[in-house]
Amino acid sequence: MNRMQIAGQLLPTMVLILDLCGTFAFALSGAMAGVRRRLDLFGVLALSFAASSFGGIGRDVLIGAVPPAALTDWRYLGVSLAAGVIAFFWSSRIEQGRTPVRLLDAIGLSLFAVAGTEKALAYGLRPEMAALLGMLTGIGGGVARDVLLAEIPAVLRSELYAVAALAGAAIVVGGSVLHLPVLVGSMTGGLVCFSLRMMAIRRGWRLPVAPDSDQGAKP
Repeated sequence: MNRMQIAGQLLPTMVLILDLCGTFAFALSGAMAGVRRRLDLFGVLALSFAASSFGGIGRDVLIGAVPPAALTDWRYLGVSLAAGVIAFFWSSRIEQGRTPVRLLDAIGLSLFAVAGTEKALAYGLRPEMAALLGMLTGIGGGVARDVLLAEIPAVLRSELYAVAALAGAAIVVGGSVLHLPVLVGSMTGGLVCFSLRMMAIRRGWRLPVAPDSDQGAKP
């Protein structure tokens, strides 16, 4: 059985599982960020839904999978609201469990980057475009969360955020081009994205920052 036959059987289920797991991780990350800003229950739930859904909605709109799955499948809303409620009422336990927002964000980033790439490939996008769409799927939720909290999005200031998503997406695309098993490419891409993101957080790896325009100016 070739990759296309396997993909036809596995991809819908795999993308759904990755999407729901990424939805929960990003929703929990968004909700925890809202709790830290002392938002009310509605604000926390709204933030959890936005953080968990914007990347997938953007992906589906761009590839023509409309209406987006996050707006037609109750499981997406249910998972995001459940994560929001958990974060709102048990935020202290989550913090004690050493599960910071950035770790949850890295998990969601990896899962969505892989799911977005696989779904883009299934819809016939060219490999390079599928990798870019996978990256956009991964970073969309974090951008929505940060914008709603009036912060500069992490993708513009954080340690190897979009680069990690693009690296994971590129590996998934590479696996498709080389006709590797779907699960091998997806798992490898997700692990590389997550590992690169966490190493960047711990070691402070980042892309060059624009120089200060006032640097070297005369007083």
